[in-house]
Amino acid sequence: EVQLVESGGGLVQPGGSLRLSCAASGFTFSNYVMSWVRQAPGKGLEWVSSINSGGDSTTYADSVKGRFTISRDNAKNTLYLQMSSLKPEDTAVYYCAKDWGSVAPRWGQGTQVTVSS
Repeated sequence: EVQLVESGGGLVQPGGSLRLSCAASGFTFSNYVMSWVRQAPGKGLEWVSSINSGGDSTTYADSVKGRFTISRDNAKNTLYLQMSSLKPEDTAVYYCAKDWGSVAPRWGQGTQVTVSS
């Protein structure tokens, strides 16, 4: 059974940083492209970033480019999202996702990130 467990969210002031983690199990993590997506209050899911299976190719939404960094540790079956220069508009529940963009994406329970002074 695919399991994705996000952690690392919290309350941070504008301009601050957070590092999110996602522990994956139930599938061969190193074989899959992984993504981060987010859902702001009252809005739909928004793709944030993706990383290829080997970890050497990344893509970002324009809204986070230059501020967020996605990475992975295939030995630990863990996905990361380093977030810097956070803005109030980054407030959302953040999910790690497997097979994002496919007919059957999977994501975890999410971790709340709140950016506020």
